[in-house]
Amino acid sequence: MSSATLDAPTLETLVSAAVAAPSIHNTQPWRFWLDPDPVTVGLRAVAERGLRHIDPVGRALHISAGCALLNLRVAVARFGWEPVTRLLPQPAEPGLLATVRLGGNARSNPSVPRLYEALWRRHSSRFPFSERPLPTRVLAELGEAAHAEGAALTVPAPDGTGRLLHLTKQAEHRNANDPERAMESRRWVHEPDEGSLGMPPRVLGPQDFRERIPMRDFVAHRHPDVLPARSFERHPVIAVLSTAHDRRSDWLRAGQALERVLLVATTHGVRASLLHQALEWPDLREGLLPDEGPLGHAQMLIRLGYGPAGPSTPRRGAPADPIGPMLQ
Repeated sequence: MSSATLDAPTLETLVSAAVAAPSIHNTQPWRFWLDPDPVTVGLRAVAERGLRHIDPVGRALHISAGCALLNLRVAVARFGWEPVTRLLPQPAEPGLLATVRLGGNARSNPSVPRLYEALWRRHSSRFPFSERPLPTRVLAELGEAAHAEGAALTVPAPDGTGRLLHLTKQAEHRNANDPERAMESRRWVHEPDEGSLGMPPRVLGPQDFRERIPMRDFVAHRHPDVLPARSFERHPVIAVLSTAHDRRSDWLRAGQALERVLLVATTHGVRASLLHQALEWPDLREGLLPDEGPLGHAQMLIRLGYGPAGPSTPRRGAPADPIGPMLQ
């Protein structure tokens, strides 16, 4: 397919694929811009959908946008173009996070069709997982997925997992006792409205009455009628996604790595949920990577396992006629 055949339905599908990505609190802090010559889709940040208290420097916003960028790249390749991607292409426009130019014929990549199919099915599951272990080959493939996007994925030993959960529990306790952060989280929990942003209560999942896994308390504080207690897995698999550096471009790469990991997990029937609390406190974030490990910066904790898919969060749909200077 050549760039000359890019029509409104195709562009609408590309944008719909991009916005199927996860974002912190389902804020969907992105907007897409079309330059017809050469055919390029730009990804812009929407600052008003950022989290001022939870994410003051915008790191999580960039990671969310990176997830959408990976989906866009996969969709562009699935339609037959080579996605020529640039991160932060215009220093004078900090809100322009990335551009994807529709290049010539895409290089043959057998993983593209299965990733494209997975992006429509992938969503977080905040429900209990089973005790079934993840095969070594699957964990290895997830690590390769992160590495392909310039990040590292580490699954620590049980004592390391305990440290990660302890730090997450500390962060969750701080969040619950910080009125501004608690209010900011609560603001994004509601039934779908006209903008289809935020999270319906049904997607939050139950609380862990054994307190093995500190799930985020979006409603601050948990109410049994909304979040019934259940027993979560005794031996959770928690992976740490990290990058060597901690610049805005690294956050975008981390988001692309995160989404590639999640899509590969989906192709194997592996569920995932994200534990972000400890990353919101600089002192706790520093403890997420072991001292004896490689130098770097933790960007996300990913809980992996087999279990129910759970309900999905709503997405903002692509406009019916998406050809134009700015796309939602």
